[in-house]
Amino acid sequence: MSTPQDLIARCLTDAHFPNLPGFYQGKVRDSYDLPDGRRIMIATDRQSAFDQVLAAVPYKGQVLNQTARFWFEATRDICPNHVMSEPDPNVAVVRRLNMLPVEMVVRDYMTGSTDTSIWPMYQKGARVLYGVQFPDGLVKNQKLPNTVLTPTTKAEKGEHDAPITPQEIVAKGLLTQKQWDELARLSLALFARGREIAAKNGLILVDTKYEFGVDGDGRITLADEVHTPDSSRYWVVKSYAERMQAAKEPESLDKEFLRLWVRERCDPYKEPIPPIPAEHLVAFSEKYIRLYETVTGKKFEKPPIDRPVRERVEASLRKAFPQYW
Repeated sequence: MSTPQDLIARCLTDAHFPNLPGFYQGKVRDSYDLPDGRRIMIATDRQSAFDQVLAAVPYKGQVLNQTARFWFEATRDICPNHVMSEPDPNVAVVRRLNMLPVEMVVRDYMTGSTDTSIWPMYQKGARVLYGVQFPDGLVKNQKLPNTVLTPTTKAEKGEHDAPITPQEIVAKGLLTQKQWDELARLSLALFARGREIAAKNGLILVDTKYEFGVDGDGRITLADEVHTPDSSRYWVVKSYAERMQAAKEPESLDKEFLRLWVRERCDPYKEPIPPIPAEHLVAFSEKYIRLYETVTGKKFEKPPIDRPVRERVEASLRKAFPQYW
């Protein structure tokens, strides 16, 4: 029987393979830009929040990659996406895009714990957020009167995303008006599809972020990830009303679980974040797995414990890209 410490020790935290060209390390994914216009994206088990890497979470990269795969397929009729193939449970081979410098965040509820979330701003007295007028009297985790778009700038590595209004996006030349209108339309349509599928499976899609790029033909294309527990909040429908009435946080299947743990112990933007216990990270992992299984209806296949994930990923990459080995 594996202990929590054993599971943490087996996490995939480094996916740098020197044989492959164009290496770039993000907070969660390690990527390679190939000369033929493809990008290899490897979802590691690193867990980020508050714009920094906090820990490693067992199976997290595989859950993230496979959840995104489900949603990319489920939304393909709404918007083309960048995925070309998936040679390994942790790996996606994608089309390299000219990424647009705005993250499209869609929200249905008054909630959040980060500096770009609407609840901390609203709690401090702000009523116009991201150019949207909010009524007085809202409480945390309450359903909003309408679905809202709250875009942010896309920060460079080590920097923080920042709130921005649609008017500022166009005025600063980040997007043209036509591009903004199209991204807004696509984001709302994708969110509606996500909300519908989540509801059928007893979940609330609370909010999410989308990233888009432009392909070689000028088409706006969905990129990065979609409706994963890293990019979205999910609550359990069955317990939502009762927990709201009791002034408790909703039962969540996303990384808010981790954010709230941190927030209870420090100000993550100003103070060091304490080490997260292994038992807590394993419980967090189970939430991600539960989300995958609830949304997709599929059993999550945990990798065998006697083979390191990195070893399997390398074998998959050697098979898919033999020219580099």
